[in-house]
Amino acid sequence: MIYFGLLGLGLAIGLPIAVIGAGMGQGRAAAAALEGAARQPEMAGKLQTMMIIALAIIESLVIYALVMFFILMGKLPSVDAETVKAALLAGK
Repeated sequence: MIYFGLLGLGLAIGLPIAVIGAGMGQGRAAAAALEGAARQPEMAGKLQTMMIIALAIIESLVIYALVMFFILMGKLPSVDAETVKAALLAGK
């Protein structure tokens, strides 16, 4: 039973951490590309291409985390209202 609790906790915490980390990474990549383009405007085209590739790689990691979320979500047992009610009454 503790396995399912920890699995649920991992799902509830793991995906938001992955999304927050990816958002921070994308923000830093965009900021660095804009700063580089401001310093050397002639490199803006190459910087944009590299930034788009980097953002695609970062986003693919978030999609991987989302796929893992759905796979692991299927491992959790289904709980109906009667089970929850019985568990709450047994705890009293």
